[in-house]
Amino acid sequence: MKQNSFISLDFVERTDDEMITRSAEFLQLIQQRRSVRDYSAREIPRQVIENAIRAAGSAPSGANMQPWHFVVVTDSAVRARIRDAAEQEEHEFYNHRASAEWLEALAPLGTDESKPFLEPLRV
Repeated sequence: MKQNSFISLDFVERTDDEMITRSAEFLQLIQQRRSVRDYSAREIPRQVIENAIRAAGSAPSGANMQPWHFVVVTDSAVRARIRDAAEQEEHEFYNHRASAEWLEALAPLGTDESKPFLEPLRV
């Protein structure tokens, strides 16, 4: 019978008080997350982008396979094609698939099929 080998988890057991404090800090941080469509023109260091991709790529998955792929697109022509494809898909969603309830929920946000934020280069 084959013996499975696992990478051992470097687990640190924490006290109840420390877990409460850390979980409250994490909750406060995660509650600040928002969907953003209005971006700064400030350039982001490439290392920040690479660190974000590494963090996202380490998210747990079935069988710990992490089957996702991330791509940083810097070519303006490719970004324009991505925007066009996204806007076509969003047009179909907003005009044919979204329920009235969903569209009503989106109305105060002012979102629609237009995705201009996909094209400007900030890498």
